[in-house]
Amino acid sequence: MALYTFTPRRDNAWIWLPILGVLLAFPVVMKNEYILNVGVLAGIYVILTMGLNITNGWTGLMSFGYAAFYGIGAYTAGILATRYAVPFWLTFPAAGVVAGLFGVAIALPTLRLKGIFLALITIGFQEIVFLVTLNWTSLTRGPMGIPGIPPPSLAGYTFSSNRDFFYLILALNVVMIFVVSRIMGSRVGRTFIAIREDEVAAQAVGIPLFRTKVLSFVISTVMAGVVGAFFAHHAQFISADSFRLDETFIVLTMLIVGGMGTLIGPIIGAVFLVIFPEAARFLSQYREIVYGAILVLVILFRPEGIAGIPGIIHSPAHKKGREGVVQEGATR
Repeated sequence: MALYTFTPRRDNAWIWLPILGVLLAFPVVMKNEYILNVGVLAGIYVILTMGLNITNGWTGLMSFGYAAFYGIGAYTAGILATRYAVPFWLTFPAAGVVAGLFGVAIALPTLRLKGIFLALITIGFQEIVFLVTLNWTSLTRGPMGIPGIPPPSLAGYTFSSNRDFFYLILALNVVMIFVVSRIMGSRVGRTFIAIREDEVAAQAVGIPLFRTKVLSFVISTVMAGVVGAFFAHHAQFISADSFRLDETFIVLTMLIVGGMGTLIGPIIGAVFLVIFPEAARFLSQYREIVYGAILVLVILFRPEGIAGIPGIIHSPAHKKGREGVVQEGATR
């Protein structure tokens, strides 16, 4: 099963159209607001996990400050919406732009580092953002958070119910999956994979390592900022505690469990680890133990993740990543 099996295209419509149809019908059949809210959260984490997969999975960077950009996007939307009455349809792209600018500011001085050094820098940035949002009370209201963030509205209709937000996050998921699949199927995506596989070989065929890493990092942070804006308008309240380091590790766990470096892995991991704790509420006292046990078992027995079955990770697209870039470089 190749990577493109999961890409919405005409030749595989028999796979994705029924899935999309089920998801479109789900809010009509399911009237329980709580379950619909869980579905919305799953959609949020799908985008977060796909964004982290761009850097940590496809490009092989060790970034551990992802929740900071998620928070930057949420606070950008919250501040613009509550103080300046900017509508969701403008705070949404603005949050992505601001998070992306912060991504550039961090990427330029740090992405020449590798391994544990890059990880430590991103963890440090994560803590800096948390402390700033917690203490800059004139801008972020500090520990009080930002309440009263208005929900999205369009042509006089206000998205107020979880069913509305489910359809909105579903549309955003479809767009993000399409965009990410196109990026990873393009020459840019193949350069990401080539850098992950062997930086020396990638550089030898003319790939600009630093510039490509910066691009990967910025794409990832823009995705985090966009979904942060959605979260702010959905929750209608944000605080610094929602974007701490443990949030990054939750997203990273979803990525590892689902399968790093695959298109379907982030979707599987995010949906599974959002729904499973809710389905196993009878284990609520041991939820963190069960959650950690799942991660340990995956690392020990299937380090490639749930999606790491033969034909997905080592798919034609994956193989084309390094081989295709080497071939292109050789023809220059």
